[in-house]
Amino acid sequence: MEALALIFVLIAGLVFGSFLNVCIARLPQHQSIVYPGSQCLHCGTAIASYDNVPLLSFLLLRGRCRACRLPIAWRYPMIEFVLAALWLLCWLKFGATAKALGMAVETFILLGLAAMDAETLRLPDAFTLPGIMLGIVYSGAMCGRLRCALFSAGWAGAGAALLLLISGAYWLLRRRMGLGIGDAKLMAMIAAWLGPLQALLALFLGVLAAAIYGIAVTIAKRRFDRTLLLPFGAFLCAAALFATFQGEQLMAHYLALFR
Repeated sequence: MEALALIFVLIAGLVFGSFLNVCIARLPQHQSIVYPGSQCLHCGTAIASYDNVPLLSFLLLRGRCRACRLPIAWRYPMIEFVLAALWLLCWLKFGATAKALGMAVETFILLGLAAMDAETLRLPDAFTLPGIMLGIVYSGAMCGRLRCALFSAGWAGAGAALLLLISGAYWLLRRRMGLGIGDAKLMAMIAAWLGPLQALLALFLGVLAAAIYGIAVTIAKRRFDRTLLLPFGAFLCAAALFATFQGEQLMAHYLALFR
């Protein structure tokens, strides 16, 4: 029975990963995720159902469109694989619980936003705003009290305010925008789902990862590029994913140092 459950979780992750790829490709361009059906981005040929099987079709086609033979982006199988792995982690860590289902929804949204920001430097409202609302509903449902949902909404507002404050301070110092409104909405979403401590942990780790990446790029180019644009949202999403699975343990170890 356990093996069947694991297989079901993996297949569901692959299928929803395929759908997530559609969202990633279309939402930043303000396109419908329903119509038209899946098609090659190079030649526009409609993709047949037998060529749209997660992971397997990519392998059988050797990573190329059947019609034009141009390469299919590696992002497609990677998103399918990663989401399946994340959903497997949800099952293994939280079991067959409401929390596992909630975290599966959260990881779906975070992975999609990370990919969209990495590719386009955009964090579409179609993901962030429903993500905030779902986080508030999830928090209220988990404890069964309205006040939990209200607290979640409060933390979401505080998370957005913190990012806007940082963005405003950066503008006063540099006279240019460092963080976008989308980053503030993303922080609100993370706070709604994970609460204040883990949201702060995600922010700290996201800033640290972005700084390390920026330094690495600077060293590789051997010069400081003032025009370098970092997909901070992608780093923040990755940090939030880490906090989802390891945040509570890490914060517990850290707080234990002060006892």
